[in-house]
Amino acid sequence: MTSSAECGVRNAECKGKLHTPSDLALQFRIPHSTLRTLLAGALTACGGAGSPGERAPVTIPPGAPLEAAVDSLAARGIVEHAGLFVLYARLRGLRGSLKSGVYLLAPRTPWSNVVEALERGRGVEQRFTVREGLRLTEVADLARAQLKIPRDSFTVATEDSTLLAGLGLPEEAPSAEGYLFPTTYMLPLHIGARELVRVMTHQFMEQWSPEWQARLDSLGFSRHQLVTLASIIEAEVRYDPDRPFISAVYQNRLRRGMRLEADPTVSYAHGRRLRRVWEKNLAVRSSYNTYLHAGLPPGPIAQPGRASLAAALYPANVPFLFFVAQPDGKHIFSTTYAEHLVAIRAVKRQRTEARAQPVPGR
Repeated sequence: MTSSAECGVRNAECKGKLHTPSDLALQFRIPHSTLRTLLAGALTACGGAGSPGERAPVTIPPGAPLEAAVDSLAARGIVEHAGLFVLYARLRGLRGSLKSGVYLLAPRTPWSNVVEALERGRGVEQRFTVREGLRLTEVADLARAQLKIPRDSFTVATEDSTLLAGLGLPEEAPSAEGYLFPTTYMLPLHIGARELVRVMTHQFMEQWSPEWQARLDSLGFSRHQLVTLASIIEAEVRYDPDRPFISAVYQNRLRRGMRLEADPTVSYAHGRRLRRVWEKNLAVRSSYNTYLHAGLPPGPIAQPGRASLAAALYPANVPFLFFVAQPDGKHIFSTTYAEHLVAIRAVKRQRTEARAQPVPGR
């Protein structure tokens, strides 16, 4: 019975006429629930068999329909016979309840396990979320807390030049800083440090749009320089619409040979997050200190998200050379230093007035 049902389903797929369980139940006069069980059992034979191979990352975007998710699974070699898997998944009740994220799955994984992973975010067992702007050391702390990966093991893996070269990172990248893409990952239990680095850097490569490479050439940047700039933008921005304008300020300064004087690079040079960059902090001796050294720092200072990468690639067409952050996170942009000084005074007034406001309830 199993062989016959399987053969019938295969023939239907080849002819482009996959019937629903209801259609088949009417045709063969079989109770609907019984037919669903028989078909699901037959289709299971088409699923994963044998020992799973090396796990590969698969991205399921938010709101992705089942067919799009299956296309991603098929492209990564996780499932064969995409049409059959769609039918099997629907028989198992999987329709629009997919959990978005980056899944780590292996070829020849049993179809039942794949469906469970997509439906519940399980089978991969762990949800690991990395937000934009985290530094490599902070990702290491997160991996230790959530995935039980020793901090030192993760750090060593991110600095392994042989591993990084095999992952396609630029030769000038001293570590995976900037290339551990911030998003939500669905990971198996007991994932190792090197495998986590592979998954996160692979996701960065997946996010890199083909047209971005041509854009790099017109800007005169290498990919590593672009990621470095994007990481500084990510560290500066609190108000999303400011991204292309902050990008424009930095690129205008670079073209004029001006130092970037970016506070986040000073904080990075100190090796810890500074709540505020004071005058005394600006003297730190480091190639990452853009108050002392012209041009971009040697590498990224955090993990930029897609929005900051796009802002670095497509800055606003404005002449601004300066900006200052207001208490609400928005920036005031200026073209001349005189305008910048006026903006600084305005921000100081805002802060003074904010401190003078009575606290509600007191």
